[in-house]
Amino acid sequence: MASVDKRLPTPPALVSSLKDIFKARQMQGQLRAEEFDEVLPAECGDMGDLELLQEKGTENTATHATDFVSSKDERPAVLVTNDDGIQAPGLRALVQALITAGRCNVHVCAPDSDRSGVGHSVTIRSAVAVTAIDIRGATAYEVSGTPADCVSLSLSGVLFPSSRPALVISGINKGSNCGYHIIYSGTVAGAREAFVCGVPSIALSLNWKRGVSNEKDFITAADVSLPLIHATLNDIERGVFPKGFFLNIDIPTNPAQHKGFRVTRQGTSRLAGRWCSVSPLQRHISGASFAKELGIGIQLAQLGRAASAAGAARRLNSPLKTTEIESVAGDENGAIPPGSQNIQYFRNEVDDIEVGEATEDNDFGTVEQEYISVTPLGVVTHLEPEALIGVADWISSVNELKPSSL
Repeated sequence: MASVDKRLPTPPALVSSLKDIFKARQMQGQLRAEEFDEVLPAECGDMGDLELLQEKGTENTATHATDFVSSKDERPAVLVTNDDGIQAPGLRALVQALITAGRCNVHVCAPDSDRSGVGHSVTIRSAVAVTAIDIRGATAYEVSGTPADCVSLSLSGVLFPSSRPALVISGINKGSNCGYHIIYSGTVAGAREAFVCGVPSIALSLNWKRGVSNEKDFITAADVSLPLIHATLNDIERGVFPKGFFLNIDIPTNPAQHKGFRVTRQGTSRLAGRWCSVSPLQRHISGASFAKELGIGIQLAQLGRAASAAGAARRLNSPLKTTEIESVAGDENGAIPPGSQNIQYFRNEVDDIEVGEATEDNDFGTVEQEYISVTPLGVVTHLEPEALIGVADWISSVNELKPSSL
């Protein structure tokens, strides 16, 4: 079991909440005393009488988390979304972990198909289709829109009128979202949309690598994320969770062997790519599936026929309620239009090569060193004062912009 890295300090309120979570897990027999010491060492504060906790834990080993919920369910709601689609193993692992833990009511609203790489795009010129999905223990919907659409719609009160979520979690993404990847990432955009709407949020991503990772890693990634999620919920309920940011969390390739949590800054890593000419018949074949296998957090957006086919087929055959039907039309969804022989088609193929800085204090370097990267992000761009001074000097030097030249 890994320990919290102490070179970058963990906020005291978060440490306190983590202690509460791990004590509760020990009380339920899920955590041994020696593991408790490793997770939160003595330097983090007094752990109390671990032997007494262990005795109490053995008495309550068979107690399920939901047994502590009163008849009037006052647990907070957590909304889960992603950009890989509602059937993605990362989302399913996270949802199952949250349901099993019993700490919150779980709401799910996610795209009906893979929307990787759509960034913070939203649907404004057409309706989106919303279909109820059966996920035992959760209230779930799939949407023919983007991750930002899913979060915005969920927070509007139309789908979940009874309760506004206390926390929004986007992920677990198949591939890291470090550095410049966050610009393109639909997963990060889902968390960012919640932040814009005033709801605390977390983006979760697994540094998936082809030939190394497997779907069981999502289960482990969800498990190692739970203490931080529960600590966040505790502080939200106590009114002490810090404001002014949302969290972008990247989990190393082998989550079971992670070395701890490290607070980082956003780096500048990105993927090398190249544009390739393709035939008209190949134009609808997306590179997204290939990119996901490479463990990439940014992929091509496929917003035409291929992106909607899976969701449309499920809606036609679903016995569950469809709230609204999407209109899908246009040349991009049909055959090659007449007179298009002179049109050229290109596809952006990304390589499994990261370029950019990898240091101990940035997200990409931290994940490569097998730590869990916790990067606070905002929405407003903050430039160094030198940049503002430089722009002011440049503007004042441009003759065409001086009052006498206007």
